[in-house]
Amino acid sequence: MADSSSTGGLTLFSPYKMGKFNLSHRVVLAPLTRCRALNQLPNPALVEYYSQRSTPDGLLITEGTWPSDQSAGFPHVPGIYTDEQVEAWKNVVDAVHAKGAIIFCQLWHVGRASHQVFQPGGGSPISSTSNPISKKWKVALPDGSLDVHSEPRRLETQEIPQIVEQYRQAALNAIRAGFDGVEIHSAHGYLIDQFLKDGVNDRTDEYGGSLANRCKFLIQTVEAVVESLGADRVAVRISPAIDFYDATDSDPIGLGLAVIERLNKLQHNIGSKLAYLHVTRPRLTLTAIMTSVPAEVDEDREAQFMRTLREAYEGAFMASGGFTRELGMETVSSGDADLVSYGRDFISNPDLVLRFRLNAPLNKYNRETFYTHDPVVGYTDYPFLNIES
Repeated sequence: MADSSSTGGLTLFSPYKMGKFNLSHRVVLAPLTRCRALNQLPNPALVEYYSQRSTPDGLLITEGTWPSDQSAGFPHVPGIYTDEQVEAWKNVVDAVHAKGAIIFCQLWHVGRASHQVFQPGGGSPISSTSNPISKKWKVALPDGSLDVHSEPRRLETQEIPQIVEQYRQAALNAIRAGFDGVEIHSAHGYLIDQFLKDGVNDRTDEYGGSLANRCKFLIQTVEAVVESLGADRVAVRISPAIDFYDATDSDPIGLGLAVIERLNKLQHNIGSKLAYLHVTRPRLTLTAIMTSVPAEVDEDREAQFMRTLREAYEGAFMASGGFTRELGMETVSSGDADLVSYGRDFISNPDLVLRFRLNAPLNKYNRETFYTHDPVVGYTDYPFLNIES
């Protein structure tokens, strides 16, 4: 639980003890899909990309990574469910560790936010529901075209433990690859969020209906991964107020508090804290992401939303979603977050931590190269700061 009275004088560059990890600063590389892992395999381009953004005792979170062949829904995203993928990730992790940095692997199952072209045998994507995502949302296919999402198949109750086991095994694979921990992606309209949100989850079994039931899949997954890895190597990301892929909830703050209540209880029961809880601010909307035009939000209401979750959670709290250097400094100084993750600015500024420390100008990012497959252009060719100039 936050104690804002003890945070005076803290900045993005203040050290932070995140469980077993002693971070030298609080600027975190957010998980960013970049589509450079051809055929789901990390390659030398990823080694260079993550190494460039590594700082001594700084924290990096990988792009979303598939925990199973059924979890895919985007082209050229890496997996971590085969031995070949695990071996390929070792090169990335070794390069990051050589720079003295810490790296967590984000486990990402898209659920119904997929297409049959990505599914084994051309099958239907799985979800909490059989209702498809509305046609206003599109899925990028391997040939570069866009299409509507395929109609999903509602998971049978007895199938859900199998998905939990896929997360657990992927987490073990991540540790085998050398990762320091994993982040369980439970946000942004993807599989776990499809169970959490009452705008998607229309189940009548033990995984639907009440808040307790809708939180069950997430908590079972966290428990399974924690049992295998230890709590200090496990993190969770949620976005109670984000409406990606039609994942809305009638009571976002109630949902967020329900998840936090259960994570707190889990931590009490095992006598150890998770690595962190990662929460996306409500302003991160589709329009804001695709146009760089900030969403119209009530800043006071948004700040109170995040503060309520922060004060309820008993552990390290990470905030994300359109932060600037100045807002990140204010957020840490006020005690509204322990850590702040940055996405687009980290894409175009591999030395973002240094630039923030010096309050130096930032390179502008080129949105057109965010999701191309070029191993250099728009990926590892953004310039570093020329200190002499």
